[in-house]
Amino acid sequence: MKASRAEQYRDFAAGRATHLYRSACLLTGGDTHLAEDLVQETLGRMYLVWGRISRIDNPAGYAQTVLVRAFLTHRRRRSAAERPVGDLPDSPPATGDDPDLRLALLGALGTLAPKDRAVVVLRYWEDRSVEETAEAMQASPAAVRTRTVRALARLREQLGGSLVEFASR
Repeated sequence: MKASRAEQYRDFAAGRATHLYRSACLLTGGDTHLAEDLVQETLGRMYLVWGRISRIDNPAGYAQTVLVRAFLTHRRRRSAAERPVGDLPDSPPATGDDPDLRLALLGALGTLAPKDRAVVVLRYWEDRSVEETAEAMQASPAAVRTRTVRALARLREQLGGSLVEFASR
């Protein structure tokens, strides 16, 4: 029985790690090192509760919730104010992606407050409902709607006409 649970966890972790990493990169505003740390922490916490996983209806959704909470906890720490300097690491662009658009969006996401960034990522990247986002963030649906409106207004203000310029390419 233990071997099968360990195998189930390995399969789950292997299947969800990439998705969690992409979400973590968006949450951290492109900080790939912090994103890796958050995914590692999320998978570690999932391992601890894996024996009780039968009580969790949606393990993938639960992992996303753990990731968002780990991110918000990290942002509350004093050391979270440290920002690395330098360029993003070199990585080959995925086919069909516009690197300029990606960098502009990551830069704009990076300027949002952590909770605003989490709302935008959960609502528009993860395609979660207001209620699911509220549950993941331990907030009311009204607070999620308010944060969403304010965060999108700030993104529009920052990106302005540049988003139209990128989209018309």
